[in-house]
Amino acid sequence: MGHAKDLEGLRAEIVRRYDELSPRLKQVAKYVLDHPNDVALQTLAVIANRCKVQPSTIVRFAKTFGYAGASDIQKMFRDEILNLAPSSSYSERIRQYSERSGSHARQSPHDLMREFSDNNILALRHLQEVVRAADLDRALDMIGRAAAVYIIGLRRSFPVAAYLAYALRHVDKRAYLIDGVAGMLGEQASIVESKDLLIAVSFHPYARETAEVVTASRARGAQVLAISDSRLSPIAREADLYFEIKDAEVRQFRSLTASLCLAQTLVISYAYRVQQRAPRDS
Repeated sequence: MGHAKDLEGLRAEIVRRYDELSPRLKQVAKYVLDHPNDVALQTLAVIANRCKVQPSTIVRFAKTFGYAGASDIQKMFRDEILNLAPSSSYSERIRQYSERSGSHARQSPHDLMREFSDNNILALRHLQEVVRAADLDRALDMIGRAAAVYIIGLRRSFPVAAYLAYALRHVDKRAYLIDGVAGMLGEQASIVESKDLLIAVSFHPYARETAEVVTASRARGAQVLAISDSRLSPIAREADLYFEIKDAEVRQFRSLTASLCLAQTLVISYAYRVQQRAPRDS
């Protein structure tokens, strides 16, 4: 059986075959996609412990995708790190910070503010590392070509979606927020056509309604740009373009700092592009 020759090919193959994997192999698949630096740098025993599987399961995962063993996959991830600026993984930095912070008991409001700030700084650094310039350019192309942009993000994701709709309208792009007010989610989503772009925002636990709107929009031929926290999220797997965001989480409270930073980047970059292409007065 053949295997993917590069990481993007492997990632695409994992997403494509995810539903047919056993529950244990799904655990490994999700870890491989969500923690690439750990896969590259940690031992098989550490990776297995964090996946909550046996080391043999990781070997079986590698063979399922056509590799001789887990070390072949790890080498691909190590090669990717060598081509990027060196840094520890986001999850590893969070673990290190938590150990330095010690007990959370009786922290003052100022201590809590510092904790949130430090974790958001880590999230923004991670955003810089994982978002590719080519994907940002492609996103701007998708926005520019679309007859209209529809945006959906429910519950925790709503502020990001609302900002995108508000800001895009202010740079003269036809943009509409699908918010489901008065139970009209289905009616709002039915307006999306093949010439349009749907921007969907959803984080774990994923909103079922958002995934349904993505599926329906794809069925009508619309393009989908997804902002989520895993390649295996229900909206990322159906998207034409996907941005992975790991927002900060402090004591089970998650921020939207990195997500909003990406949203601002898209809108302001699009505004600059439009301005540069506009005819100038002679």
